Amino acid sequence: MKMPLIAAALGLLTACGGGPLRFDVPSAPPAARIPVSVGSVEVSDVSLPLYAAQEVIFFEDETGALVSDDNLLWADDPERGFTEGLAFSLAARTRARVAAEPWPFFDRPDVRLDVRVSRALPGRDGIYRLSGQYFVASVSGTSREVARRFDLSAPYQALNAGSIAAAKAQLIDELAALIARDGL
Repeated sequence: MKMPLIAAALGLLTACGGGPLRFDVPSAPPAARIPVSVGSVEVSDVSLPLYAAQEVIFFEDETGALVSDDNLLWADDPERGFTEGLAFSLAARTRARVAAEPWPFFDRPDVRLDVRVSRALPGRDGIYRLSGQYFVASVSGTSREVARRFDLSAPYQALNAGSIAAAKAQLIDELAALIARDGL
């Protein structure tokens, strides 16, 4: 009963504005630096599940179905936004030179980061869950290679698409910290 009310309330929010509302994923606040063993990282385009790669914002209803409202949209392409957010967070948290693909520098990066998200969903319980696997591959064969799973979560406020965006930003930053600490 609670999620249909959420969907209806989100729909009312958009009806008042007369058109679609777009929500940007905010930047993470500056965080403590994490020492890493590589000097440069290329972040490959992040792979997202179909529902999370859509322009519309999906969330889980009380039946477990994924629902959306065509008037609640992400401000940027979700894959591009996730990839750029992860690159920015890694750059802020480490001293490594970090860029999203394509690599913009003449010298090749030390490692390439490949993130494959299997779940990126605001749940019916008010928890945004992000899980999947990441791979750190050595470009020249001189760095250690890593494959690890991740399972992160953050609360969000129901009836608030901006809160969903803030939870997503928090999880992207937490993933960057996890990768810096355990993968780089």
